[in-house]
Amino acid sequence: MRFSPTEIAGVVLVDPDPVVDDRGAFARLHCPNEFAQAGIDFTPAQTSLSRNTAAFTLRGMHYQPAPHGETKLVRVVRGRIFDVALDLRSGSASFGRWTGAELDAERGRALFIPEGVAHGFLTLEPDTDVLYQIAPMFEPGHRAGVRWDDPAFAIAWPAPPQVISERDASYPDFDPEAGPGGR
Repeated sequence: MRFSPTEIAGVVLVDPDPVVDDRGAFARLHCPNEFAQAGIDFTPAQTSLSRNTAAFTLRGMHYQPAPHGETKLVRVVRGRIFDVALDLRSGSASFGRWTGAELDAERGRALFIPEGVAHGFLTLEPDTDVLYQIAPMFEPGHRAGVRWDDPAFAIAWPAPPQVISERDASYPDFDPEAGPGGR
């Protein structure tokens, strides 16, 4: 695997190194030892799948606040997305900044998202499936989010969403005094 840091500390692009032969290809997608060698302490506790039928479906921007924070390894197993990580860690040098990357099933690239960083994506093709490996286990009742189009963050989405949940569309404007999700 190849690990490429982004401009946001702890957010890392992870590319597989497939072995290709006449049968096709085989690639390691997660190995705790390789992640540790790259300085990433990540052992998934659960794996989830987001199935998205329509192109330009937006999910996000989600996170779990401390003490229930999550780390995620996000990978597309069918289709293509524009994936976004938004730094909400107070005191971080990149607080309030975002990074985005196109992920697709063919390349197998993943985005590692540390605790305190919100995550969201926009599908770029119909029938797109997104695989999440998450640590620790999801804690119901502690999810939070910020609005995908909040001017405080100015995320440059490649297209306007055509499908979005009411919850994701109605998060309040970000208030730095109140913190993420506050007014």
